[in-house]
Amino acid sequence: MRASMVVHDGRSEVVAFSRQLVEAAGRHGLDLVGNAGAQTVVGVDDPSSEPPDVVVAIGGDGTMLAAVQVALRHRVPVLGFNLGTIGFLTEAEPEQLDDVVASLASGEFSTVPRLAIAASLNGVSAQGLNDVVVEKIDSLRLVHLAVEIDGDPFVTYRADGLIVATPTGSTAYNFSAGGPLVDHAVDAVLMTPVASHALFSRTMVLPPDSVIRVTVQRDRPVRVSVDKVGLGEAEEGHVVEIKRADQPVHFVRLDHRSFARAVTEKFRLR
Repeated sequence: MRASMVVHDGRSEVVAFSRQLVEAAGRHGLDLVGNAGAQTVVGVDDPSSEPPDVVVAIGGDGTMLAAVQVALRHRVPVLGFNLGTIGFLTEAEPEQLDDVVASLASGEFSTVPRLAIAASLNGVSAQGLNDVVVEKIDSLRLVHLAVEIDGDPFVTYRADGLIVATPTGSTAYNFSAGGPLVDHAVDAVLMTPVASHALFSRTMVLPPDSVIRVTVQRDRPVRVSVDKVGLGEAEEGHVVEIKRADQPVHFVRLDHRSFARAVTEKFRLR
């Protein structure tokens, strides 16, 4: 089994744990390679072009999103060790290191698919796991975003922005903006306005194959991002098309906990 590690290399505890992971991989016979960050902190790199069988993220949810991009590129599953604050996307805690590495080395793990999302703007496309965000650039002015769903005009939002999220992304910016938490097993797309200046400001929960087109109105440009990575800026008349990605993201599953249990644990509700 060949694993590629993606490391948040800016924190000492992550660096220390990454070195422990390298040692554990040696003990269990896991072939471990790494991205540029991993090479910097632990001297592990990948001199070959052979794709990995699994991607391992070490950090928080931001590192996990970076690892997802590697996993999508190679069409392999991803697993995260939580060394962040909440780590809602991660599967394992640091104290589980030896058991997790043993499972990866032997291939004794299952995977679950998660809906991914894609956006295109002016001929440039990107895909991600959490969300597509269309938001204002000028902090003092609301933007006007005309939304079509599957070709039917829906509403024009006067707002700070608009989030189109997956169930996985429902626990991220969508949640901060007042949107609902949605079990990751549900196939759906969530559309949540940010600080909408209108009576209608509720989240819309849509079928997973919905195609959402967002047209920028008036001379108030917006920035578009996918999983916090910039896709570009859109000006008046430009259209952002958002839809389900062609392939899901596969997560390694070690602990068959329910979504309700994950929410309880991650948000420390008990």
